[in-house]
Amino acid sequence: MTEAGSPFLDTIFLLRKNECITLFSNVQEISSKEEREAEDYFEAEFEKERLEFLSSQLTCNKQAAVWGAKILYYSAQLYLIRENTEKKLGNLVSRCKGKRDTSSILSADLSLRFLPQIIMALHTMDPEDILVTMLEDILTEFHYSGIGYDLDLKNVNWVEELKDATYRKLYLERIVEKRDYRLAEIPFINKWLIAEFGMHKDAFWRELKIITEENQ
Repeated sequence: MTEAGSPFLDTIFLLRKNECITLFSNVQEISSKEEREAEDYFEAEFEKERLEFLSSQLTCNKQAAVWGAKILYYSAQLYLIRENTEKKLGNLVSRCKGKRDTSSILSADLSLRFLPQIIMALHTMDPEDILVTMLEDILTEFHYSGIGYDLDLKNVNWVEELKDATYRKLYLERIVEKRDYRLAEIPFINKWLIAEFGMHKDAFWRELKIITEENQ
């Protein structure tokens, strides 16, 4: 499926398969052919995951999936290669231009779920790195991929954000998976989590507080 020696495709395939990443000696442009191959790959990967959350209403937003992959690829390569890249950062790490909806969020997440680890590595190397801020801004918009990472989400309208039942279910499941107390103790989210746990809360998350008006 992949053309030989494609740093972009090799990076994405290896990361999703083995959760490890290869760093190359320079930041290479991504060809149209590579993008088309990535679209086909992510469409198939999205379908596999869609079968797990059983929603026939959602399809892969291939544009968002490839955008997320490019963000991941460039940010990983920029961890090592920064010479003569300062003026290119805005082009390499750009905001998503398409519509932000459940389909685009879940499609971009196929790659963006790995972004927090890269941001932490970049921050460890240089806390003042402008790239860290740029990537955090992207994660703040696509914060489903940033669950477990400390983001400033005070401006999120959670009622509107989680109105889609499938997205809400996946969002809650990832909060539990990542043990993200900060998100889990937001009153609106906490109410949904406790309702989902029912009588079995202690089996799922014994330490989680039940947030009421009295203890907010």
